[in-house]
Amino acid sequence: MQYLRGFSEKLVEAVRSVLPIVVIVLVLSMTLLRGEISGCMLTGFLLGAVLLVVGSAFFTLGADISMMPMGEETGAHLVKSRKVWLIVLMCFIIGCIITIAEPDLKVLADQVPIVESNVLIYAVAAGIGIFLALSFLRILFQIRLSYILLFFYALIFILILSPLIPNDFVAIAFDSGGVTTGPITVPFIMALGLGLASIRGDKTAQEDSFGLVALCSVGPILTVLLLGIISGTDGVTAGEQEVTEYTGISQLLRDFVHAIPEYAMEVMGALLPILIFFLLYQFFALRLPKRTLARLGVGLVYTALGLTLFLAGVNVGFMPMGFKIGHALGESSYAWILVPLGALIGYFIVAAEPAVHVLKEQVEDITEGGISGKTMGIALAIGVSVSAGVSLLRVLTGIPLLYILLPCYAAALVISFFVPPIYTTVSFDSGGVASGPMTATFLLPLAQGACAAVGANQLTEGFGVVAMVAMTPLLTIQMLGLIARLKSRTGTAEPKIALTDGEILCFAVEWED
Repeated sequence: MQYLRGFSEKLVEAVRSVLPIVVIVLVLSMTLLRGEISGCMLTGFLLGAVLLVVGSAFFTLGADISMMPMGEETGAHLVKSRKVWLIVLMCFIIGCIITIAEPDLKVLADQVPIVESNVLIYAVAAGIGIFLALSFLRILFQIRLSYILLFFYALIFILILSPLIPNDFVAIAFDSGGVTTGPITVPFIMALGLGLASIRGDKTAQEDSFGLVALCSVGPILTVLLLGIISGTDGVTAGEQEVTEYTGISQLLRDFVHAIPEYAMEVMGALLPILIFFLLYQFFALRLPKRTLARLGVGLVYTALGLTLFLAGVNVGFMPMGFKIGHALGESSYAWILVPLGALIGYFIVAAEPAVHVLKEQVEDITEGGISGKTMGIALAIGVSVSAGVSLLRVLTGIPLLYILLPCYAAALVISFFVPPIYTTVSFDSGGVASGPMTATFLLPLAQGACAAVGANQLTEGFGVVAMVAMTPLLTIQMLGLIARLKSRTGTAEPKIALTDGEILCFAVEWED
């Protein structure tokens, strides 16, 4: 009964998140795109929406009862080992494993024509592993996140402005940083941060439990840029994509029937390394009771089922529709409408991202409501709306991505020194979380469809949507921090940070050299 109530609550949340997108597509199909979108494609989109809703509900419930506890138990137990070198090594291994397992990364890698798919995945995995280990050292030595981000983003933009980096790699590098923090990575990494933060007993310990996703978004950008230096394949253009057209309902149903077992295998392959790692850790170190393991097992089944349905829905139903809408509007006489349409879709699409729900719940819980999930959701929606609209504007005008990213990241880093630290860590985490599978399978195809219609370069204009989505929350969430700082000067307290019993148990840990 407990799981049934939890599922019904998640199902209602998912319906509320997806319904606005469905309404927008239906209105377009009956007005501007009447006659352009076939009945089969629209049916496929609606079936995809149903799978997305059910899958999102199962996934978020499964993440609550499996991925989050697994990550927190692992992190909390690691700090009890008292060996810094061991924790750093384990963080690197965990980072590599969960990144290779991330379905979003494979979706992006398969669309990049200038580098081998597996090479890109392994380069990104190495970046995540290194920066996850660095994140632990930041927590241990209480280094303010703003200083680390300022250093590494300065390094990134220096590399980009140098002649060493091929221009084609810039958008792909930033997109790689966004897609790696997806539905599998985020719950585990965020919970791991909570466990690792139990090393300290000071009042800022849980503030520093955030920021892992932020730093893990930086690692892939650097490693892919370095990959660009090695390969040096500037000037390569993406192959032309075709709009999926179904000849009948039978073909559509066949695609869904084939997709579900295909994505089930991908999801199981993605979760298997995490499961094996956790079972080995359980056997040699954790020794959790059987009842707890049974609960985690049920949660993993929910997670796998939910992610399978979600990916089948968005890839078979949403991706073709996104490309078709972008292509049809892009070659029309009113292509400019792509900009407000992208902004409107961006506003609603972030609410359908599974990992966004995980982040909002954790932030609201840890700050005891000081930062409400509803307020965060509105700030994220505004940020993604702006980024989606500007991304479509880039497609139509050819504005270089760097002209937007450089001043916006500079502004976000400057603001980070004037807001409460919790807002900086949450904002940079939000950037990674917002750019999930819905962005990769609807907004990105929308932009690429428009690129194909107007003849723009898909490597420089088509890619970069994920990068834009990951960037704008840095500004909107930190604006909340500025408001909170102003209120604190008039007598309103800054968000409180709650401590859990599990973390208090580890406060007395002594560290060996």
